[in-house]
Amino acid sequence: MSLMTFLPFIVLIGAMFLMTRSAKKKQQAAAQMRNDMQPGTGVRTIGGMYATVKEVHDDTVLLEVAPGVHAVYAKNAIGAVLADEEYNRIVHGEQAAADLESDTPVVPDDASSLTGSDSADDADVARIDLGKKPESASGDADADTEPKDKKTDGEGDAK
Repeated sequence: MSLMTFLPFIVLIGAMFLMTRSAKKKQQAAAQMRNDMQPGTGVRTIGGMYATVKEVHDDTVLLEVAPGVHAVYAKNAIGAVLADEEYNRIVHGEQAAADLESDTPVVPDDASSLTGSDSADDADVARIDLGKKPESASGDADADTEPKDKKTDGEGDAK
C-alpha cells in the first residue's frame, strides 16, 4: 500500500493526540488551582455560587456562602479561584468601596422621593378615581352594563 492511503489515518491520529493533550493540560491546571486554594480566598463553584473558603481538606472544601452559613463542597465543584479584587467587585459590586465609605442611606426613609416630582404642584394633577360608579336613581346598577342575553361568564349555548 502507498503512503497516500495511510495519510488520512496519520492526520486523524495526530489531531486526536493534540486534542487530548490540550484537554489533559486544562485538567492539570484546574487540579493545581484547586490544590492551591487557601482559607480566606474567594471562589466560584461550577454552579455559579460565589463563596469564601474556610477550610481545605483532601477531597472537600468548607465554604462560607453567607455570613455564618457554611457548606461542604467537593473540590471538583470549585470552578475558579478568584483574586481578592475580582471577588469583591463581583460580590459587593463595583461601587462597594464608595458605598461603604458614605454615610448617606441607600434607601430613602420615606416614599416621597419615589413619586417622581418634588414640587408642591402635585395637588393640581387630576387624580384617577378608582372607586365604584355611582348607582342610578332607581338604586340599581346601570342597565347598560348587564349583558342583553342574561348570560354570565363561563356559560355558553353548547351542551
